[in-house]
Amino acid sequence: MKNLKDLTYGIVGMGIMGGSIAKAIRQNILSQNGAKGKIYACNRSTACLSQALAEGVADKIFTSTEYHKLLPECDLVYVCLYPHATLDFLKVNREYFKSGAIVTDISGVKGIFEKELPSILRPDVDFIIGHPMAGGEKEGYAHSTASMFINRNYILCPIEVNKDENLNLMRDFITEIGFSRITETTCSLHDYKIGFTSQLCHVIACALVDSAQDEEITAFGGGSFEDLTRIAMINAPLWTELFTSNKEKLVEHIENFESVVSQFKEAVKNEDKEKLMALMEESREKRLKMGSIRTIAK
Repeated sequence: MKNLKDLTYGIVGMGIMGGSIAKAIRQNILSQNGAKGKIYACNRSTACLSQALAEGVADKIFTSTEYHKLLPECDLVYVCLYPHATLDFLKVNREYFKSGAIVTDISGVKGIFEKELPSILRPDVDFIIGHPMAGGEKEGYAHSTASMFINRNYILCPIEVNKDENLNLMRDFITEIGFSRITETTCSLHDYKIGFTSQLCHVIACALVDSAQDEEITAFGGGSFEDLTRIAMINAPLWTELFTSNKEKLVEHIENFESVVSQFKEAVKNEDKEKLMALMEESREKRLKMGSIRTIAK
């Protein structure tokens, strides 16, 4: 069984997520007594690489033209790129991965990986599909932090070819860097549920902001608008890719939401107080039940 303290970790993409993963590894795993592991970081721009090296987060840095040097050295590779860029990276660099390496991702959609992976990776490289449920509104390595994952949820989507010992290692790793829950599911169910709990929420937040006819209206805010629209400060290229990659499931959620909004609109228009009361009481009860659900970590 591989020891987390002795692994060489490769981080491809040192933005807020890649940087936070590297910092969490450094603080929570490689700071332990007797740790011999290393962190190798790779990124397209070099400013964040120099910063990570100067801060002692990375032991060695590589540019995006040096994957052939990075990948043969790494036992566990985190690909922290956009979904389709991740697939492209795997295709182009297939031959460079170390035999026996574990490779994983952070993408917010999973169906495309389940579909494409069998034709991409070598059988001696184990790709474990995962989604750390954490992040921030601000982008870039400068906003990364080792504490980002504390008490957050991590979703794993094991597939048939994954080796048990590698899945167990990933579970240990996820716990070590701060996550308190691990949810294991299928890629299809992941995309359906994330389509509701994440993607639909971002659509609603953006639509609410866009619907404002007065940009100074927030002078009258009491917190509700701010709470609802925090996530509207969005990385548009990333979320465009997430939305379109999961379009069938997301459109279904949007249509369901539109149906409920229409019920509220008609009840308000018709001054149907009984209907409004029923709608709000139903939502209150449903929300209370949702809040009582806890995912058991495996």
